[in-house]
Formats: sequence, C-alpha cells, structure tokens
Amino acid sequence: MATFVDQVTLHLRAGHGGNGCVSVKREKFKPLAGPDGGNGGHGGDIILVADPQVTTLLAYHRAPHRSSGNGGPGMGDHRSGYQGETLVLPVPVGTVVSSADGEQLIDLDQPGLELVVAAGGQGGLGNAALASTKRKAPGFALLGTEGWEGDVLLELKVVADVALVGYPSAGKSSLVAALSAAKPKIADYPFTTLHPNLGVVESGQTRYTIADVPGLIEGASEGKGLGLEFLRHVERCSALLHVLDCGTLDPGRDPISDLDVILAELAAYPVPEGQTPLLERPQLIALNKIDLPDGRELADFVRPALEERGYRVFEISAVSREGLRELSFALAELVEADRAAKAAIAVKQRIVIRPRAVNAVDFVVKVEGGTEPIYRIIGAKPERWVQQTDFTNDEAVGFLADRLAKLGVEDELFKAGAVPGSTVMIGRGAGVVFDWEPTLTSAAELITSPRGTDARLDESRRATRGQRREEYFERMDAKAAARAELAAEREAGIWGEDAGTWANDATPEGDDEE
Repeated sequence: MATFVDQVTLHLRAGHGGNGCVSVKREKFKPLAGPDGGNGGHGGDIILVADPQVTTLLAYHRAPHRSSGNGGPGMGDHRSGYQGETLVLPVPVGTVVSSADGEQLIDLDQPGLELVVAAGGQGGLGNAALASTKRKAPGFALLGTEGWEGDVLLELKVVADVALVGYPSAGKSSLVAALSAAKPKIADYPFTTLHPNLGVVESGQTRYTIADVPGLIEGASEGKGLGLEFLRHVERCSALLHVLDCGTLDPGRDPISDLDVILAELAAYPVPEGQTPLLERPQLIALNKIDLPDGRELADFVRPALEERGYRVFEISAVSREGLRELSFALAELVEADRAAKAAIAVKQRIVIRPRAVNAVDFVVKVEGGTEPIYRIIGAKPERWVQQTDFTNDEAVGFLADRLAKLGVEDELFKAGAVPGSTVMIGRGAGVVFDWEPTLTSAAELITSPRGTDARLDESRRATRGQRREEYFERMDAKAAARAELAAEREAGIWGEDAGTWANDATPEGDDEE
C-alpha cells in the first residue's frame, strides 16, 4: 500500500448557484404590494492551502473526487438563499498546481498561500432585484449558474534544506536515520527508497531538514531509473550532500567516478526559471561506510583528490556514527548562511492582479458549417446569461434578448452575414441553439403585458388597416356570389318564391308520404 504520493490528479466540482425566486408580496389591504423574491445563494468555492502539517498527497490519491456545497434557492419576503459551503483542501508546502493541459497555475512554496482553484457558481437574482422604474413587477427570476468543474494536477516538490544525493545503496537512508529521528526503509538492495524521506536535524541552535531521495544513476536526467522522480525533489534544496559509497563491490565503480556521474546528471537537469542551478549551490561530500575493512583505506585514498576540487570532505559511518557530529554542524553552517542571504531580501506580499485588457471584447461570433452556416457566439457574458435564463418563461427570454441586443450581438451577427432565420448557437459544444429573428426590439420595459409573458414573443398579430379592408371586400364578394347562385337556382325553377316549398309542388327525393 502506498504511503507517499507526490503526484495526483484532482477531479473537482464547485458548487452551483441557487435560483432566484419569483414572488409578489400579498397582505391585507395590499393584494399586490410589489415583488419580494430573494436572490439565490452563491455556490461554494474549492480552495487549496499550503499547510506545513501536511507532508504527502496520499489523501487525494485515495479520494480524488472533491466537491463543494451548492447555493440555496431564494425565497419570498426578500429572503436570500444560503451560501454554499466552501471546501478547503490542505496540501504540502511546495505543491505545484497545474491545469489539465499542463499550464502552471501557482507554486504553493510558502505556508499559508491559497488558491481558489474552482470558483463556485453565481446565485440568480430574484424578481425584487430585477425590478426597475420601467419593469416594476417582473414575472421571472434568473437561474443560478454552474460552478467550475474539471481536473487539476498537483505535483509535490519536497521543500528541504539539504538534499542527499548519491548512487543507490550508498547509505543515504541510513544517514538520515542516524542524523534524525526518521525511520526510513533500509535494505541491502538498490532502489530501496522509492519516495523522499524527510528528517529534522538539530545541530546546536540550528534546526534544519534533510531529504533522502531515491538513488541517482547515469541517465537520470533523461528519465532512467527513477530519473525525474528523484531530481524534481532536489530543486528546492539550499545545499547538496554527496554521499559516496566507499564499500562498493561493483566493478568499475569508485567514489571519484560516482561523483562525476552525479555531477553530470545534476548539470543536465534544467531547473525552473529564477532558481539557482544545482551545481552552483553549496555542496559537501560524505565518504560513507568507513567502518568496513577497506572503506577507510579507500576514503583516505580519494580524499586528497576531492579536496583539490574544492570540496569539504567528511569521512563518516552511518552505522557507527563516526564523523556525524562534524558533518551535521557543517551542514548547519551552510543552511544558516543561506537563510541569512534570503532574509536580507525583503519578501513582499504576493498580490496577483489580472486587469481586464482595454481592447478586450465581451464575445466573438464564429461562422461554422458550409451551405447552411451556424453562427456561434462565444463569450463569458453571453454564456453566463444563457445559463441564467429560464426558457419556459417568455418574459425571461425577452429579457435575454434585451441584454444580448444591448451588448451588440445583433450588430455583430449582421456583420458576420447572418440573415433572419439563421441558426445561432451560444456557447461551446452543444450550446443553446435558436433561429435568429432580429425583429425583437429592446423595449420590453415599455410593453404592457401580464407577468411572465412578453408581447414580442406572442404569435398573434393585430391586422393592419389594409388587411382589414381586404378581408371586408372578400366577405362582401363571397356574399354577392352566394346571392347570385340563389338567384340562378330560382330562375331555373329549382325552388319557388315561397322559401319553404319546392317548385311545381315537387316532393324531394327521399321524402315518402306516409
């Protein structure tokens, strides 16, 4: 069973906004006291917070689906719906948040940093909020919008002061166990460490953390072995401790050649922009396993060559703890120097401002299809307005038409070549499809009609004076034709002057006398 996870995909669904309420206040002696429908509550957000008490993403690996609360619907008597519950997800310090397509959103490298990763839906307005001097009693309300739904990638890059680098089975885990109270897995086979192990070391008045990361082999910068799974956790460390194995029995290996391979892989690994390259950070060398019969002799042999390169070299044994005190104090000096340098740089509060561009457009019209083109409208405002519209209410549809006309949608459709009856779609994907009729004018406030209706959408039309005159003449012509037909039948002797008798006292067929 996994106990450490440093990469996970979260499937998030923010809360939906509540619908607005349509209500008219009624009380004694005031049957229509005005609209009093309340607004719907906003949906809850999902927030990521960098928490120093969290060290792994294991909880989200086991339960990656997370959602926040929905907003409540509005009610009468100006009562707004309840707000959706916000969901706060604590993540380890050093977590990098990326979108599903790989774009980095934020680096939570400081405790307390927050990111609203999924915004909740907006609550719909009630008819009380939609009332105006021209529309005094709206018969509709706006629906709540849906919250953000999608995937985000979380990648943990361990934040430690010192990183232990070296070949597999060099004794890094044993060194962490000897310097701190951590209990990493220790075994006599390569790649025992499959995930970083953190330990806290106290040297005098200095406390710092060390990270035991998976072993490094040649080609790790290209993904061999555990490759990038290891090097990713070295990016944030202030200093590097090269743990070289003086007791290896592998042919062709020695501390000098192991160091050259490690340095080559560290140099080939690209660090993020703004960070110090790995090889330019402070480095120490620990010659481990001097408790073995040939270990001390090999350490004494290679130490002068390493010191000629400018490294501080320490001969240690993680088993007998020889040399560990001197090594821990040397690491503490490097950590204190790095902390002092960072403290000299004033850290300003991170303020992210995303202003709206001056030339930003609210929507665009795209023409799709061939002989029968589809005019697709894409924009945050039109798409949100469509979500807020109750298409079973004619007055709400008329309100949407007014908003789109004021935004300039009809003008852009004319420019794109749309004609009355053209197919228009608002939104991406399936969207909302309708046949465009530009005859709708933006004068809903001036039209007197019952609540919940819009006279512009009424199929019945009042006949013009010319149409009424034409209908009158058609009726007169029909009557004249009927009179002429009766006169012709009388002259033919089919029926007499007496309207109740047939000509020549003839009995019509089918009427037998009793």
